[in-house]
Amino acid sequence: MTDDIRPADTADEAARMDSHAEGRGDGALDGRAARIPHPADPMGSPALPEDGLGALPPAGADGAPKQMAGRDRGGDRLRFVGAATRRIARGIDLDEIVLGLCRATVPTFADAILVYLRDPLPVGDERPVGPVVLRLRRTDRIPEEPDTDGVRLMPAQPDLAPLMVGGPANELCEVEPGSPLAEVLRGVRPVFGDSPAARDALPELLGDGRSVAPGQRTVLAPLRGRRRVIGAAVFVRRLDRPAFEPDDLLVAAQLATHTALGVDKAVLYGREVYIADELQRTMLPDSLPQPTGVRLASRYLPAAETARVGGDWYDAIPLPGNRVALVVGDVMGHSMTSAAIMGQLRTTAQTLAGLDLPPQEVLHHLDEQAQRLGTDRMATCLYAVYDPVAHRIVVANAGHPPPVLLHRGGRAEVLRVPPGAPIGVGGVDFEAVELDAPEGATLLLYTDGLVESRMRDVWTGIEQLRERLNATARLTAPNPPPLEPLCDEVLDMLGPGDRDDDVALLAARFEGIASSDVAYWFLDPRAQTARQARRLTRRALERWGLEELSDAAELLVSEVVTNAVRYAERPITLRLLRTDVLRCEVGDDVPQLPRLRQARPSDEGGRGLYLVNRMARRWGATRLSAGKVVWFELSLSGPS
Repeated sequence: MTDDIRPADTADEAARMDSHAEGRGDGALDGRAARIPHPADPMGSPALPEDGLGALPPAGADGAPKQMAGRDRGGDRLRFVGAATRRIARGIDLDEIVLGLCRATVPTFADAILVYLRDPLPVGDERPVGPVVLRLRRTDRIPEEPDTDGVRLMPAQPDLAPLMVGGPANELCEVEPGSPLAEVLRGVRPVFGDSPAARDALPELLGDGRSVAPGQRTVLAPLRGRRRVIGAAVFVRRLDRPAFEPDDLLVAAQLATHTALGVDKAVLYGREVYIADELQRTMLPDSLPQPTGVRLASRYLPAAETARVGGDWYDAIPLPGNRVALVVGDVMGHSMTSAAIMGQLRTTAQTLAGLDLPPQEVLHHLDEQAQRLGTDRMATCLYAVYDPVAHRIVVANAGHPPPVLLHRGGRAEVLRVPPGAPIGVGGVDFEAVELDAPEGATLLLYTDGLVESRMRDVWTGIEQLRERLNATARLTAPNPPPLEPLCDEVLDMLGPGDRDDDVALLAARFEGIASSDVAYWFLDPRAQTARQARRLTRRALERWGLEELSDAAELLVSEVVTNAVRYAERPITLRLLRTDVLRCEVGDDVPQLPRLRQARPSDEGGRGLYLVNRMARRWGATRLSAGKVVWFELSLSGPS
């Protein structure tokens, strides 16, 4: 059925049903349960006090005059509808709302229920395409016999066979245009199972040859949302229980309306959560780089379902000289706005890192950017730069929890970093400190969601984190714990239950680069510099036993150095690093980055970068605060 099922005159019909239901009784919807005997239990069964869902007996069942029994029964219906709708409204997601309908109606209003919903469910004003398909979402029924304590229990997987004829109901039902089921759904009003409209609609819904209890013991109620019919509910009573009355159709209509509106709300909420979650996750790095001299691992956990959208982020950005910038931040608040601001700040941090600015300068520019975004845009951030050659790390903090350094011997230390003011405050200076980064140590950067909760303050949580790291390191001593399991162990300190805040964790294992694997020179920008650079490169490769790379390395070094000498005014730098690859870096004081350009036949130059691009494993150029660095890499097994 490609046409959408839209109810006819739904607003007027709903108003008539609401006014009719409100006029049936003289009692208030106070939610108190009347202790009324269950029709199938002559001794009576206690009502459910938490919801006020008392049973609805037949008129005169307690021996009272029928007129008085009718008035009491109207009040019972109103109290039941009020309590049932409150129970349905408590649900947030789709399953909770459907479960609320089932628990509210079985066994008080019906002995069994089948709930069908459209598959897929339309979201908001979007118009579904393709045929209308109903999927059996949930079934519930009361058991045939009470347990030993006389309390009726709901089975985990209800069996409707005693109430069904011809076998279990279909899981899927495609609604054909113009079919009896389509007409019942379009009419919106609940109908008895033995009515002419439902007599053919029920077998279409349940499956050919299948039906339910005969007579007025079945009610088929369309579930009408804000724009269209989104499903159907079937209420069934057993033969030993009084049949449904006309007033019960009004009760079914109220239950169906509130359930459908709740389903609409849950679908919209689920779409919002999905969009916000995807927005935040797409702004986080898909994978971390693996620069030489450091190993990285990360974790991100969203907050509780009720406040899952946050502004926590982390990043690892390769810098010239095999250095790496480690960043973690937290935008204040939990909303899609927080996630969007997080994305802007993360992009700004990446741009600033590409300029190779000092950490305190990066935080200063982030502070200015946050102020441009708005007066109330605040965030905390910690920015660190690790140098694997110098075995040092430079850290600047903007109101963020301090990092923790786990030494190779197993001692965890909270680093003393000036706390600074959060980003967005404005008018404050940020201070950077330089610390040792010993080989084998692990640096942990995290957001406050890891260490702060309703049960503990930040510093108590930081101390617990330090103790957890100490205990974990003792298990693998004298070797440091593996990085990925270490992150999992850290997150285990959160414990079960919802989190008030999202959590970002970035761990860096310092491996460093030995000084014997580094060769570094300052060269004057002269015509003879390229020849000098080739000679120094050849000697370094001979010392490292990499003579097979000499021809390729000397050629590429000569081309890059020649380009640097042509424009440089100050001494240039040449650095070779031997790791899993041979890396060459040439720095000069000219900020313009080289670009691959098609050289004309008459040009004398312009072909050097083509050689680098052709022969090097990788190459690139990075602008510095005072100049640039052009680098390339060669595989140790020979040029690629």
